[in-house]
Amino acid sequence: MSINIPRRLGAFMPTAALSFTIIAITAPAAFTQNAAQGELPPVEVQQPNAAAKPKASKAKPKPKPATAAKPQAEPEPVAAADVAPDASAAPAGDADPKNPYAIVAPGTRSGSLGVPTAAEARAEINRTPGGVDVVPAEEYKDNTPAITLKDALDYVPGVFIQPKWGEDSRLSIRGSGLSRNFHGRGVTLLMDGVIPITTADGSSDFQEIDPTAYRYIEVFKGGNALQYGANSLGGAINFVMPTGYDSDLFGARVDVGSFGLIKTSVSSGAVSGNTDYFITGTWQEADGFRDHSEGESFRGSANVGFKITPDLETRFYVNANQIRQDIPGAVTRANALSNPEGANPGNVARDFERNLDTVRVANRTAWRVQDGTVIEFGGFYMDRHLDHPIFRVIDNKHNEYGGFWRIVDDNVYGGFRNRFVAGVGIHNGETRARQFLNVLGERGTLFSDAEQKSDNTTFYAENSFFISPTFAIVGGVQYNDVEREQQRIAGAAAVGQANFDFWSPKGGFIWEPAKEWQIFGNISRSGEAPTFSEVTLAGAATTSLKVQRATTYEIGTRGNTPDFRWDLALYRSNIDNEFQCRTNLGPGGVVLADGTCTQINLDKSVHQGVELGGAARVFMGVFEPGPRADEIWLHGAYTFNDFRFDNDARWGDNELPGAPRHYLRAELLYKHPSGVYAGPNVEWSPEAFFVDSANTVETTSYALLGAKLGFDNGGQWSAYIEGRNLTDEAYIASASIATIANANSLLFEPGTGRAVYGGIQFRW
Repeated sequence: MSINIPRRLGAFMPTAALSFTIIAITAPAAFTQNAAQGELPPVEVQQPNAAAKPKASKAKPKPKPATAAKPQAEPEPVAAADVAPDASAAPAGDADPKNPYAIVAPGTRSGSLGVPTAAEARAEINRTPGGVDVVPAEEYKDNTPAITLKDALDYVPGVFIQPKWGEDSRLSIRGSGLSRNFHGRGVTLLMDGVIPITTADGSSDFQEIDPTAYRYIEVFKGGNALQYGANSLGGAINFVMPTGYDSDLFGARVDVGSFGLIKTSVSSGAVSGNTDYFITGTWQEADGFRDHSEGESFRGSANVGFKITPDLETRFYVNANQIRQDIPGAVTRANALSNPEGANPGNVARDFERNLDTVRVANRTAWRVQDGTVIEFGGFYMDRHLDHPIFRVIDNKHNEYGGFWRIVDDNVYGGFRNRFVAGVGIHNGETRARQFLNVLGERGTLFSDAEQKSDNTTFYAENSFFISPTFAIVGGVQYNDVEREQQRIAGAAAVGQANFDFWSPKGGFIWEPAKEWQIFGNISRSGEAPTFSEVTLAGAATTSLKVQRATTYEIGTRGNTPDFRWDLALYRSNIDNEFQCRTNLGPGGVVLADGTCTQINLDKSVHQGVELGGAARVFMGVFEPGPRADEIWLHGAYTFNDFRFDNDARWGDNELPGAPRHYLRAELLYKHPSGVYAGPNVEWSPEAFFVDSANTVETTSYALLGAKLGFDNGGQWSAYIEGRNLTDEAYIASASIATIANANSLLFEPGTGRAVYGGIQFRW
């Protein structure tokens, strides 16, 4: 099944899918005597969802006027420590669900029973004993064009995202997927916790992600994504859309900018009785900075929720996308720096493209069995068609389906608080994978025709036991059963099947020495099975690769005060059988531009690093004193990566190619109480990184200067103008990797030159 959408109707069709629930750990205050009878104290402990039972008729909350133009620099809550003294007595709906920094009790549901608001999600995710983050839409949506995943997540430390062309990007979390030269691998991507963007074999396409469609984005690094069945080194990213309870009745925006960019979107959400809805649609086109990088897309999404009773809610989702994108391709290092706007001649001659048509439908149901006990279940179906003329014309048609079931029990037993989570997830898919010879961008002779089947079943359980009101011990385990099978229908398709099953235990702790901050730590195992892309290119059965396994040690701290917030994590992953790209070479030893390689397993490797993010109010009352004073905020994210071979037989302790050792994003922003904001920002990669295992060829170091000016007072209108790479520096944004590279290796993706973007938004 595929969809054909008129090219100019994108602004009126729905855009991306919705909502997911996390019900996380909540550190209580002191327990009282009635805890021994299995009851939570009515005043000092907030039961998850217990205080969130909706009123019979609840008016849609009104937005509160904002006093600052950039919420991302505001202090954020740190979970349970922020609960009011009488949290159970305060109606959950009293907090404005549109304020992502509102103080709320973890587990609270101010509107939808199954979908937390951004503030509620932030309070809950901070119960995770490891590197996690919630990025509210206000941090990027109102002051950037929000086109790529980089726009949304560039200030999350540990997440490395660099655009390649159009909306395609190179994504890596803690060094995941470094050997993948095309599409994505190593990070599980989800919409609303139930709808996969990642296909059943573990691949993903970033063009299906529209950052303007989401209410917030959750990032779970490494083994911290247990509840999503994520079994890879990189963890998971969950994109959550609004519901009718936390959206505007009507919203519209237009973004325009350099290189022919124009993007329009509309949305609407509302509540009527026990029913709510949200719908959004986006049309976008751009000529692109580089030759042969034109693109056009339509994206739409909708969700409708029904509260059958105050304790039972079901929600339905629809998501559809149509993407047409030219591919300029990788070039030599010299060409990337001297002629960054140029495309690879081979890509132009054979009209390389990536075209996607997808339709997803899903359901999610949440049932509060009793106070502190919630059961969630749901399912999805995805129809996906990839038409991909590259070195051959790839024609993949996916039919995928799956579901999940989860129980969360958070209560007091024997005088001690205990939170137990368990569940199962299924994601199966069948792909008719055909390849044709590429004849000037058109299908030629059939090269291969195969039927691919991927079955994935995940069981998990996690328990958090509070030995004191401020200290919890967390233990969990995940079991993954993965099956891959490929059958030849015609041509040169590889044939084979394999089963992979592995256990991934986890242990950790959360300690809150004071109300404003936490210390956390964990040890976790992870595993990742190979995708069909690697298998097909290897020309061998899936049994040629082993599961990539890692043991990760992590410790960190996070917290906030009125003038400062921080998030710091240090980690080390000892990896066995890491996937590595052994390059296929063309005539004369030239690395081929199509990114083809044979995936192999390394023996041992190490990924370790430091992730530091935060914000500080450095000045206040500069020009406007008083209770609504103006402010200057410094906001930043620094990532240190040390990824290397570990006493490898061939490469010793060489650096693993594909990611910079240091990466910094920082912004100094002045904010006036009227809603005007302005300031400079910088993107800095002070060291070049290697693109080959031999460590012979590097990218370049670079520093990019940007600036923005805007207005957003929380009212109906907001606007911005942003300049990027104002010095017009030629640099390399992304690179594929190789075994041994040279001056003729076609591996480099030039960064975008000087660009200016602007947008205006109306909401009512």
